[in-house]
Amino acid sequence: MDKKVDADNLDIRLQALESQIYGDRRNTSGKPVKCAESLVRIQAGLTNTANKRERVKILHKKIEDLMKYLDPQFTDHISVPDAMKLEFILAEEDFLLSQAALLEQVSNLQPLLDSTYIRDVPEHATKLQRLSQIHIKEQDQTEAQSLEVKKLFEEYNKMMFLLSKQFTQWDETLRKLEEAKGIRPVE
Repeated sequence: MDKKVDADNLDIRLQALESQIYGDRRNTSGKPVKCAESLVRIQAGLTNTANKRERVKILHKKIEDLMKYLDPQFTDHISVPDAMKLEFILAEEDFLLSQAALLEQVSNLQPLLDSTYIRDVPEHATKLQRLSQIHIKEQDQTEAQSLEVKKLFEEYNKMMFLLSKQFTQWDETLRKLEEAKGIRPVE
């Protein structure tokens, strides 16, 4: 009884969907258009077309094989002998031993991972974020100060060069005047 109610509900829902899609359209015989009938006709046409073509048949067979190989239970059907499994394990013995040693190290270090320092990492991360922003800001300020200091040094060097040049000219002029008056002997 319950299955009949479910089937009736499904039929009512399908009719409502068909009326929303097709509206009041009717097929050539005057009956309302049914989605399921249209889909069955299309499927039959595709099947007829596919059966007539040899390449499509081969493709369907390959798709079936592919689906079979992709099934996770397919590997259960393939059985590897115990001797082969033993060979695999023996071939990977060194690797397995090294992994076991690493796993033992991790289990020995587990208390360190459970420490309050590790649990407080998110809190420290926010503090570190703020500090990194301050650091970036101070780097920018330092760069600006460096440029300013460089500019001041350039101006200082230019000024010292001009003063040195001026003092050299004055010294030359004074030397010529002293030589002309005889105060200083000619070199």
